Amino acid sequence: METVLINIKNFAKKNFVTVIAFFAAVITSAVIPPDPQYVGYFDFKTLTCLFCVLAVVCALKNINFFYVLAEKIVEYFKNARLCILALVYITFIGSMLIANDMALLTFLPLGYFVLSASRKRKYMAFTFVMQNIAANLGGMLTPFGNPQNLYLYTKFNIPVGEFLLIMAPPFCLSVTLITVCCFAVVKNEPMRFEEEKLSLPPKRTALYLALFILAIAIVFRGIPYQAGLIIIPAVLIFADRKALVSVDYPLLLTFVFFFIFAGNMARIDAVRDFFSMLLKRDTLIYSVLSCQFISNVPSAILLSQFTENYRELLVGVNIGGVGTLISSLASLITFREYTKHHPHAVWYYLKVFTAFNFGFLIVLTAFMCAVRAIGG
Repeated sequence: METVLINIKNFAKKNFVTVIAFFAAVITSAVIPPDPQYVGYFDFKTLTCLFCVLAVVCALKNINFFYVLAEKIVEYFKNARLCILALVYITFIGSMLIANDMALLTFLPLGYFVLSASRKRKYMAFTFVMQNIAANLGGMLTPFGNPQNLYLYTKFNIPVGEFLLIMAPPFCLSVTLITVCCFAVVKNEPMRFEEEKLSLPPKRTALYLALFILAIAIVFRGIPYQAGLIIIPAVLIFADRKALVSVDYPLLLTFVFFFIFAGNMARIDAVRDFFSMLLKRDTLIYSVLSCQFISNVPSAILLSQFTENYRELLVGVNIGGVGTLISSLASLITFREYTKHHPHAVWYYLKVFTAFNFGFLIVLTAFMCAVRAIGG
């Protein structure tokens, strides 16, 4: 019994958002008891796409694909400023391809290794914060870069071209801000470190890249999602069962619980009228604010029940991913990774995190409000 309680406690610590989502679902289910309408709450395509991408990414990670890729890029840079900028850019680009949380789980350890081996630990907190911001904001450009993107892209059936046009302005500004911060904070000082040389298994690499292309094709609606749900797990059962075990199932459960929560909330007249009123007044601002209190993924799921203005909602739940520590699941992942290595520097990290995140949040929100005003 004691062991079970310890396991539950550890799970709750590592998956705080999932636990909150579970209780939100349970509480609202007391108001709206389970009935046949619950089936309509779930977006099965979103859940399938997310599962397929996460599974393939885990397989690639198990053969050190992303580590080797990042290592090859980083070894070309010989000073702290360019090396840290490279680490942040790798995370930025990675979030566009493999989702923000997976990009952080992949590249934060690399950042720790590089800074530790080169004795540049003084930049650890800043680098982690910039990688976190890069993951949250880099993922905004693609439908599969952030979980909330995948959901909104699927729910509103947004054309790919329109999606890219909507997110291009905040994306370009984010790249500029991140670059300026790295140049301003990190000195142009020599950087040397011993690298651990790794090699990739050619056959497995080719197989997993093919599965990754399949997963992306499903996201872009080129292949029915049911096909991916059959093919990808079937291949990985024989090629790499550990990848299937390593999938971030708590993230999938978070979606399931918030689908229930959002669906129930949408059926409560007072709640529906309240959120509809707020979002009619300013979808962008209120979606940004919502993220600061209940995170960007649940905000996207909940608020999408009350507005058809997906353009501002999409922008709001993406730039709203920076700000408070709970505004994005990715931020909690970064915090957990940093405190694992520096348990005595928590408050210092939080100060650095808060300063940069709210700085980005204010600038991006003001910029998008200005873009909206100009656009009429």
